[in-house]
Amino acid sequence: MANPAQRQAPGRARAAARGRSRRPHSDEAGVIPVLARVAREVEAAAQRGPVRAANRTRFQVATVLLREERARIKTDTTIPDAERVEAQRRLDGLAAILAKTAARDTSLITLLQDDAPVSAAAREMRRDLLMSAGVELSPDELIITDEAPQPDASTERQVVPAPVRRYQMSNPFLAPDFSAVQPVEPTSSRLANWELIEPLFRSFEYGAGGTAASMDLPPVESLDTPGRLQLMPHQARFVESAREGHRTYLLADEPGLGKTAQALLAANATGSYPLLVVTPNVVKVNWAREVALWTPKRTATVVNGDGENIDAYADVVIVNYEILDRHVYWLSKRGFKGMIVDEAHFIKNKESQRSQNVLSLSRSIRAVSPRALMIALTGTPLINQIEDFRMIWQFLGWIDEKKPRAELMRRLDETGLTPGDPGFFAAARQAVIDMGIVRRKKVDVAADIPARRIADITVELDGEVGRSVRESERKLVARLLERFDRVMASRPDADPATVIRTVAHADLEESKSSSAGDNVFSMVRRIGQAKAGLAADYTVNLARNVGKVVFFAKHIDVMDTAEEQFARAGLRTISIRGDQTAKTRQAQIDAFLTDPDVSVAVCSLTAAGVGVNLQVASNVVLAELSWTDAEQTQAIDRVHRIGQELPVTAWRILAAQTLDSKIAELIDSKAGLAARALDGSDEEIGAESTVQLEALVALLTEAVARRR
Repeated sequence: MANPAQRQAPGRARAAARGRSRRPHSDEAGVIPVLARVAREVEAAAQRGPVRAANRTRFQVATVLLREERARIKTDTTIPDAERVEAQRRLDGLAAILAKTAARDTSLITLLQDDAPVSAAAREMRRDLLMSAGVELSPDELIITDEAPQPDASTERQVVPAPVRRYQMSNPFLAPDFSAVQPVEPTSSRLANWELIEPLFRSFEYGAGGTAASMDLPPVESLDTPGRLQLMPHQARFVESAREGHRTYLLADEPGLGKTAQALLAANATGSYPLLVVTPNVVKVNWAREVALWTPKRTATVVNGDGENIDAYADVVIVNYEILDRHVYWLSKRGFKGMIVDEAHFIKNKESQRSQNVLSLSRSIRAVSPRALMIALTGTPLINQIEDFRMIWQFLGWIDEKKPRAELMRRLDETGLTPGDPGFFAAARQAVIDMGIVRRKKVDVAADIPARRIADITVELDGEVGRSVRESERKLVARLLERFDRVMASRPDADPATVIRTVAHADLEESKSSSAGDNVFSMVRRIGQAKAGLAADYTVNLARNVGKVVFFAKHIDVMDTAEEQFARAGLRTISIRGDQTAKTRQAQIDAFLTDPDVSVAVCSLTAAGVGVNLQVASNVVLAELSWTDAEQTQAIDRVHRIGQELPVTAWRILAAQTLDSKIAELIDSKAGLAARALDGSDEEIGAESTVQLEALVALLTEAVARRR
């Protein structure tokens, strides 16, 4: 979101435009010919490939000026009707050119939004274009300032949750706030007068020389963790690097390589508590789950809304980008010794309030704790251009707005080169990498990774949808309890466990013959519908990180919701459903396998679970759960089959605090049946009963236990 000054600038410009004197319209004079030239330049750039920074700015400025000129022509009563019609026709033609350009490079679409931030460079270009068109500008439009928006701790949105106030009162000797102190950083006399930021960005375009952008990591002897799980070797090497003293990282491993675990265990190894985690909303509950899994002795709290229910004493504070603006003030005073930014490409726009909030917090943390652990996690550090590095590097403290900071400057100085010397790009690139860039692909560490693994992503059902699902589950449990109580009243000597199973079985049989009311089948469907958008969001991010993804769901409405969301995100999809002809089905499969522009295959668990080869992908999203491990395995095996060269990761989307999690546990427990029957495993398995029945038994057992 742009700052107030930026939001007001277009408004002032439009107001000023109404009173400007302009050259008379002609084919060669005025704003329209200038717009035509800019539109053609951007169109030509888009035809050559992805539109880079300068032409992205041209595109945005052209769209702003086009809207302003259209509005002016409509309201200017001094323009003859014939001239007005001709000008509008020409503007419509330019709008068509810009629309086609945005369709060719869909990343430009975000620049069309009314709230898209307008950079100082864009405002300067707008000014210059208007002046070249003969427009007289106001003094406000002639003077362009480059003031980045800063978080305003005094705004009405700022909150200090009651638990935080109590924490502050019980801990009067909090870490001092040195954020106003500007540290004096030494500069290299040899490089002090060189412009270095742009050469550093360019070094990643021209200085690669075929080498991977990943720092050297130390070997390890142990894969043990504080939790019950073991690390994979590539993960353990990252944690060992932090243990040995490294403190800033751009961890850009591909999805499926365990970035979350690496970051949490690095914090544990370095004692970087309290720890702040900033993350997208869809995965913040999953972060709390991962804290408990990997570092069970550490506590985590998730900030929701105004944060009135948080644990102010928690070791790990997890907050999502969307509400960060109202919590910046107290978070900056909390005394964090580490900060993790998940999906760090979210902060690539330096004008956005979100980015400025993150930078403000990182500066306050580093000011108090110069050795704080700072980790940016993203599988896609670069989205459209090399400049996407800028805000991540600033968050990590490698650069400021104009130059490298002390440590990076020292490393550059040690190369003995300047941007004018041969070999500078390669040496500068390595200097930045050694600051803490870690990038591994699945193919690089395939030996470390199981050939097939399931990773659970726990999401929280917010708002009215979440409340509705929980209310339905409450009604289901209440009905089961009422039946249990009736049976126990009539047979007080009966075994409660036996009665629980009898009641659950009776309810299940009734549910099979009736679709009305709240039952286990309607509950699962409603949970699937509630998760659809969150699962699609996760898939969009995954597809942008790793390429092709296979998305599985049980219900058609969940597939429809996901496909609509993928279309809005600009992703092309194919669909495999039960009502397709064999010819249509094969055409969809062929498109996914051969067309590089098709990103997601949206598949029915039942229709696409067998007889389909989709091994061009190595990532599967299970938006809804099946009732059997066999059905889940069949879905995953659409990509885990002969011809697959990469380890396969299945991302199972689970709704927190619902029946969903119980079903996932039951499916996993049934997996032992196949191992015992077919593979000769000695693994113990439970009684052979349906997952539906066991889910109801688990719900009722917990409800009875809570009343004791």
